[in-house]
Amino acid sequence: MVRAQKMANSVKSAYALLKRREASQDKLLVLGREIVRGCAFSIRSIHAKEMPEAEAETAKVRKLVVEARKADEGLEHIVMQAYQEYCEVRILLAIVGEKEIPSIPDLGVPLEAYFGGLMDVVGELRREMLEELKRGNRKAAAARFDAMNAIYEETLPLKFSNSILPGFRKKQDVARIQLDSARSELLRK
Repeated sequence: MVRAQKMANSVKSAYALLKRREASQDKLLVLGREIVRGCAFSIRSIHAKEMPEAEAETAKVRKLVVEARKADEGLEHIVMQAYQEYCEVRILLAIVGEKEIPSIPDLGVPLEAYFGGLMDVVGELRREMLEELKRGNRKAAAARFDAMNAIYEETLPLKFSNSILPGFRKKQDVARIQLDSARSELLRK
């Protein structure tokens, strides 16, 4: 006779846990799409100088991120990109609004998302810098460049393998290239 009661109990417990995880996954997939859409709208609004719209949409996204964080235990990877987009928007909003750049605890996201979003902001700042140069606003362009440079310089000591900080070193390399291009564009104008 096979003695399988413990195994049967384990299967029942695991089944219930897996069903809860599946429900969380389904919820996170929907929330992740909504977060990414909201962030895209906010970034377009920032570039269009429509700050009230950007701030209002970002406030909505913040609520979605809080909701996702409650459901993401063990499933952060499903919404990591969405969290990264959220960080990018919040950091860009702070810089453009001449406010303090938010910290990891301020945003309430995994540190991988924070650093990915922080590096992606460099590209958005370059775009902002070029727009300011087109408008003839050299002072604002220089401020965007200074923000790019500050982000790059502060994150330069972070030299970790991809298994520790996934995708970061590649984003850091891209940020350096964007910074070098921005520097030459600023000097040319």
